[in-house]
Amino acid sequence: MKILDNPYFPILLLIAIIWDLVWKLIALWESAKKNQIAWFAVIGITNTVGILPIIYLIIQKYKKK
Repeated sequence: MKILDNPYFPILLLIAIIWDLVWKLIALWESAKKNQIAWFAVIGITNTVGILPIIYLIIQKYKKK
């Protein structure tokens, strides 16, 4: 378990968790405002380190135009 012995591992893990949480909360807020239950459920359940929420926000940004 060399990765767990790395002194930077806890810091990197914390950064990844915060990154995911921020994007997830933004996307959950937007999907709740638009009453998009399916997106809300998928974003809330999956753990994609921010990738799915970012994709959702990009799609919604271009849908407005």
